[in-house]
Amino acid sequence: MTRLEPLLNPRSIALIGASANAGRIGGMPLDLLTRFGYQGMVYPVNPKYQEMFGLRCWPDIESVPEAVDLAVLAIGAAEVVPMLRRCHASGVSAAIVYAAGFAEAGEQGARLQDDLESFARETGMPVAGPNCMGFANLNTRAYTAFASVFKTAERQSEPGIASLLTQSGNVCAAVYALARQRGVPFSHFINTGNEACIDFSEYLEYLAADDRTQIVLGYIEQLRDGPRFVRACRELERRGKVLVALKAGITDKGAHAVQSHTSALAGDRRVYAAAFRQLNVIEADDFAQMAELARLAMLRHRTAGRRLAVVTMSGALGAILADKFITGGLELPELPAALQDVLRAGIPDYGMVGNPVDVTGNVVNDPDFVRTVLHGLAVSPTIDAVVVYAPGYMLDRMAQALAEAARDHPRLFVAIDTGAAQCRETLREAGVAVFDDLGRAVSALVPYLHWCEARKQRHGPVAGQRDVAAAVPLPCDEAQARSFLAGHGLPSGGWGTAADAGAAVALARRLGYPVALKVLSADIAHKTEVGGVALGLADDDAVARAFDTLLASAAAHAPRARVSGVLVQPMERGVVELIVGAARDPVFGPVLTVGLGGVLTEIYQDTSHRLLPVDERTAAQMLAELKAYPLLEGYRGKPAADVAAACRAIVAVGRAMQAAPPELGEIEINPLLVKEAGRGVAVLDALILPAPR
Repeated sequence: MTRLEPLLNPRSIALIGASANAGRIGGMPLDLLTRFGYQGMVYPVNPKYQEMFGLRCWPDIESVPEAVDLAVLAIGAAEVVPMLRRCHASGVSAAIVYAAGFAEAGEQGARLQDDLESFARETGMPVAGPNCMGFANLNTRAYTAFASVFKTAERQSEPGIASLLTQSGNVCAAVYALARQRGVPFSHFINTGNEACIDFSEYLEYLAADDRTQIVLGYIEQLRDGPRFVRACRELERRGKVLVALKAGITDKGAHAVQSHTSALAGDRRVYAAAFRQLNVIEADDFAQMAELARLAMLRHRTAGRRLAVVTMSGALGAILADKFITGGLELPELPAALQDVLRAGIPDYGMVGNPVDVTGNVVNDPDFVRTVLHGLAVSPTIDAVVVYAPGYMLDRMAQALAEAARDHPRLFVAIDTGAAQCRETLREAGVAVFDDLGRAVSALVPYLHWCEARKQRHGPVAGQRDVAAAVPLPCDEAQARSFLAGHGLPSGGWGTAADAGAAVALARRLGYPVALKVLSADIAHKTEVGGVALGLADDDAVARAFDTLLASAAAHAPRARVSGVLVQPMERGVVELIVGAARDPVFGPVLTVGLGGVLTEIYQDTSHRLLPVDERTAAQMLAELKAYPLLEGYRGKPAADVAAACRAIVAVGRAMQAAPPELGEIEINPLLVKEAGRGVAVLDALILPAPR
């Protein structure tokens, strides 16, 4: 048991100064504990009563029949330390002090706080407060706070994953109410008060290690232990958890109010801001933004970053959103020409296809094209997140395709509905972040996507390892493999899937001839061995014939294989073909392999290996070790290859392998076509295999 466990996860609670009135400080926690069904033992302590809230009342702490985990003191400041000594003598493990009138109340109060701190040092008992509202563990229903917000806010039924940690009780209640309105489920409700014995950083350290907590919403006036805060933030980041912090005291008046409220000094604002940036803490401006950020952070299985695609029904709204996102430091990159061609096939000439994408109001009449748009953006290597602005009934018409895209791809999808769409809850269940206000959407997305980008640069994708990998069925077909790898930053290029010959022809036209067709089956790892690949198809007739031929050949060679159609992709030209693979070594775990690819891989065995993780510098070293490396530099007058893009692709494969569950045994990109310098890379074939049983 950790030092703070009796405070934040108590098995038994005594309330000293208990009241039979649910509206009083000493009665409200008892009302909450009995109302919401706390399963531990509860002991009201007050010699004036025999019973309250259906519980036997005890005359003093010495009469309580067990040494409780937690004593909650609803008594005056002058009585606190003597009562704490009695609690300690009775075996109480920890205490919460509600009373004000300590260091924030002048010289006499400061002496009382000195006595309290001396007691805590002598005994080692963790004492929360003083001058705090109390806590709540929502998962165990251990309510020790006199906070009426628990009666008025929407009651949560699902396990809590967000924790509130504030240096103000009122802020704690206000943010809780706003976040519950947005469906955020909470684990812990903590307000630190004067922090006489336990400071913000120690609570944060506890939450960083708490398995239930994935998101922390913090309100900070002053940090008393900076180094501990830094360590806790690094542990949060290591575990993929999000800390959203609102710092008070950024002006002289604000700093003075902070000092008056908690006897704390506000600290140097510039130092705090620099520390937050360095530690990848999301800094919020107000309570509503904190609540919206918590709702976004709940989608932690979604990969995201700085590069946005904006899809609107209106050119004007596209321009407004572009201005706001770019002003916030995000990017709206021009979409690749091939993807623009796909979009233009269904968007009138007066609609934009470069980014923002103005699909115009006509698009809602063509659900299949909506799917094409969203799928193309979901797998584009130039995009990290997709924002769709479609008010009211227009979003309802797009909802099915948007929900499918979110379920099929780990990429973050966001919907902004300023109307009254009926599909909001359906979209949220599919993993789409839904906002009803443009300003609030931008306010939350800008800092959150910067957080995602920073985490991606330091640690790979934002998503927790198991959550991302869970989206990949095993075994999987090539389309599923490509989507998974694209979510980890591997450029995927233009491609699509078709279930019949007509769809294959339509897709080939959009992608541009010539194209390649490959049979799509999770049961066929090596497609060439079953006659499942057709290359250089130059027209509609060739594609239609190849579709039938591929499926017939697959059925003949692998009659038990499940075949869902074909994958269509444009033919590509480049400088060098590489193989990039990752597999699980039985001793060292995930290992990355890079070598000369294509049909020559097994002949030349020209490979380099590293234990994961690797960064781009290491990837460059691996390429330089290959005997074939001169081909990348431009051998005998040939053009130089895009080595930087190859390195990024290598890192992405390694990152995907690290994020994968143990059931995923191998990832192989063969070949990875490296194009001329500045032109990137193309994945010509992607394979994911389950680990051997």
